[in-house]
Amino acid sequence: MKIKRLDIFLLKAFLPIFVMTFGICLFIVLMNFLWKYVDEMVGKGLEMSVLVEVFIYAALNFVPMSLPIAILLASLMTFGNLGEQFELLAIKASGISLLRIMKPLTVFLCFVAVGSFYFQNHAIPYSQVKFWTLLYSMREKSPELDIPEGTFFNGIPDFNLYVRNKENNGLLKDVMIYDYAGGFANLRVTVADSGRLKMASDKLHLILTLYNGELFSNFDQSERRTSPTQPVPYRKESFGTKEILIKYDANFNRQSEAVWNDRHISKNLAQLRQSIDSMAIEIDSIREQNSKQIYSVSYKRLFSDLNKAKVTSKTADADTVVINHNIDEIFQKKNKIDKLSLLSQIKSSIEGVQIDYGFKSNILASEDRKMRQHYSEMHQKFSLSFACLIFFFIGAPLGAIIRKGGLGLPTVISVALFIFYHIMSNIGLKMTVSGIWQPWQGMWLSTAVLFPLGIYLTYKATNDSAILNIDTYIVRLKKIIGIRDIRKAEKKEVILVPIVYSSFYQHVSELKDDSIAYLSKNKRWIHYFSFWKHGGDDLQAIELSDKVENVYEEGLNSDKNIVLNKLMDFPIIDGYRFNLHLSEKTSKIIGYLFPISIFFYLFAVYRRKFLLRDVQLILQTCEELLETVIKL
Repeated sequence: MKIKRLDIFLLKAFLPIFVMTFGICLFIVLMNFLWKYVDEMVGKGLEMSVLVEVFIYAALNFVPMSLPIAILLASLMTFGNLGEQFELLAIKASGISLLRIMKPLTVFLCFVAVGSFYFQNHAIPYSQVKFWTLLYSMREKSPELDIPEGTFFNGIPDFNLYVRNKENNGLLKDVMIYDYAGGFANLRVTVADSGRLKMASDKLHLILTLYNGELFSNFDQSERRTSPTQPVPYRKESFGTKEILIKYDANFNRQSEAVWNDRHISKNLAQLRQSIDSMAIEIDSIREQNSKQIYSVSYKRLFSDLNKAKVTSKTADADTVVINHNIDEIFQKKNKIDKLSLLSQIKSSIEGVQIDYGFKSNILASEDRKMRQHYSEMHQKFSLSFACLIFFFIGAPLGAIIRKGGLGLPTVISVALFIFYHIMSNIGLKMTVSGIWQPWQGMWLSTAVLFPLGIYLTYKATNDSAILNIDTYIVRLKKIIGIRDIRKAEKKEVILVPIVYSSFYQHVSELKDDSIAYLSKNKRWIHYFSFWKHGGDDLQAIELSDKVENVYEEGLNSDKNIVLNKLMDFPIIDGYRFNLHLSEKTSKIIGYLFPISIFFYLFAVYRRKFLLRDVQLILQTCEELLETVIKL
């Protein structure tokens, strides 16, 4: 296929905006990540290379999420700019449809969607393992020591440290240390006038140098104590200078990546399918084994074996005798003590089985949840890629309709749509992982909701429909609540066809008779099946509306102001038709088989009240108009 100048023009207009919006969206998502995990990074003395590495892997993980919103924003801005500068209008004036205009970008974004899938399938598992390994390693790293003033600090394992105040040169004043490394029975308390704390060169120990203090420690004489109330002897030591070596690992130690290798986030599509098949077989075997064990210890199996006990005869060919045991009779023959003993044994046995299989049920639920997570990850690789196309078919038509470029209104619309998409995706994910929905239902929920919106907007933009015109919705709302538009009958400066009042009088009389006939035959409530016989339309009301318009048009040729004033009293009743354009057979099928048709019927009954009121107004206007014409 030959690339035309129009295609190159659209690609040049779209690509710079797409690159810019992708960078902005990725930056915003990264800032959200930073605010979420800032406590894991700040105050731990991490090297800049480690932080940069975390941000790189996080950025790679957020690429599939940033692509859809970047495409939505870029398509909105591109087509909004084209519409605002009348370039889109000029292209359409050349006979090129909107779908043809969108064609080169659609082809380009198809490649982007395929690339997004392969990126998720090959690059994301690797980056996910690296990212979560680094993040959990950062969580395990000890924070930098920043001992507060006037409060106890427990950031050092097995120690509680109190400092009244700190000087600028690092000297700690009025130090109190509680050392419970040997247990509370062997507590050591150290009090000093001042001290200094520094890190050893290997970053595995702290060196605490104390000046002018005392040390109190208990003697371990628990074996010699004759009673718990006997006081424990302690040892007191005074010192001028004393150094204490405390174990404290301040190094950054990376965890092993093997912990994440069996998770769903570390697998591509083939590995996910293989793991799902293995887990399905394992879950089925566990369920079968549990069911067999339950049946083997159940009363049904035991009673069945007991009732079918055979007593062998003296010869091999002798008939066997089956002894039927009545458990209730055996139990009633026991005395009260034996009955209580049996009931206690039964209760203990039931509780043991309940605890045992409750534990097995938790194991089975954990395996089932793990399998659903694998399913979710597999479907997400496809749904996020397909979302790129859906957001384009939402953004491009919407930009062509609103005709506004820049980062103002398009950004607001894009953020609102993406928040809605993200909420729906999270709802579907939670429903899937919890087992309420099937994996394909939950992971494709957001796509299923936005896909019809994309089709609707593309259809409206192709037909140049003004869906964002507020006046259109105001007019529809007025029709729903029964507010009529007011006619404006103005006197013509030049009348080409003068009115013939005798003929006009006859037409008004016919309209009056038709109004009386309609009111006599029609009530507010209409039969349900009669309503759907003509696709929900009232043919008599439509015919009456056409006659009103004919009388109104004929009366506009009058040069009498009194006639023109009366014509403005005629209501507009054309808005009461449904315009479903259904055949009689199709409308009957909808009305008889689909329950949703009851809502159309009730809505028609609601509007019928306004219709009957307007017909009465037509009748009144006709009577007044006839009286006026007679006097002329």
